[in-house]
Amino acid sequence: MPSTPSTPSVLTARALLLDMDGTLVNSDAVVERCWRRWAEAQGLDARAVLKVVHGRQGHATMAVLLPDRPMAENFADNRRMLAEETADLDGVVPVPGAPAFLASLAGRPHALVTSADEALARARMGAAALPMPEVMVTAERVSASKPDPEGFLKGAAELGFAPEDCIVFEDAEVGIAAAKAAGMRVIGVGPRAAVHAPTAHVDSLEQVRVEATADGGLLVHIG
Repeated sequence: MPSTPSTPSVLTARALLLDMDGTLVNSDAVVERCWRRWAEAQGLDARAVLKVVHGRQGHATMAVLLPDRPMAENFADNRRMLAEETADLDGVVPVPGAPAFLASLAGRPHALVTSADEALARARMGAAALPMPEVMVTAERVSASKPDPEGFLKGAAELGFAPEDCIVFEDAEVGIAAAKAAGMRVIGVGPRAAVHAPTAHVDSLEQVRVEATADGGLLVHIG
């Protein structure tokens, strides 16, 4: 297994961009339920499907798994799956450390950048009792799914900062790739992130502390 990258103890930033599923919210149980049903309906091996679902919009995942399938069918299935996921909140909980981490960001520049649509994002953040950031870049607001950097670049622009001034928090391979493509540093959160060479890695947000500097910047302490 690739080694975990060495972790700087402190990173400086002007703004933070946060993925949701797997980074702030543990929604693995419902994701697995919904995608197992879809895999069975398509005659696909569920274990293989679950290896590639994290981080992408649903229709983009379907296009990877069924490359010859018309995209219209993927978009239709994606709409149905989003409705199912929004209604199914059983087992949706905050990632360890997420409540305190988000509380520490109150009044500081940060945005949610997620492959979920707004309805699903609000449902899952609400189920996990987490505050919704004022700035959100959800699936409806981008033309391309992660690993395309559009979402992160849009989040940085809305906050008013250059990409190099932002740090991304991500758990998934495609999200880490999107952050790097945007020219941003990325802190990988959780077991999925460690092998994808983020700038730094933490097992959970319990290992992260954020403080403001006198000039309005942010110090992100890790460890």
